[in-house]
Amino acid sequence: MNPINETHVREPGLVVVDVAAADDATALAFQQMLASRWARATAERTTRDPGQPGVRLRCYLDLRQELTARS
Repeated sequence: MNPINETHVREPGLVVVDVAAADDATALAFQQMLASRWARATAERTTRDPGQPGVRLRCYLDLRQELTARS
């Protein structure tokens, strides 16, 4: 993963989440769960690091967003 850009964490409540998972479906499903509540910028695809197991992705969240009730 690339270094975290200071812009992405310049204020309290901004979060960078690096996800490692066994496969694309798992990583993207986890990201979707987070995005449904706090998405700011999500990854469109995962990456694979040579010699490392599984896949990775990075998403950016804004925890300052008001949560909506889920049914």
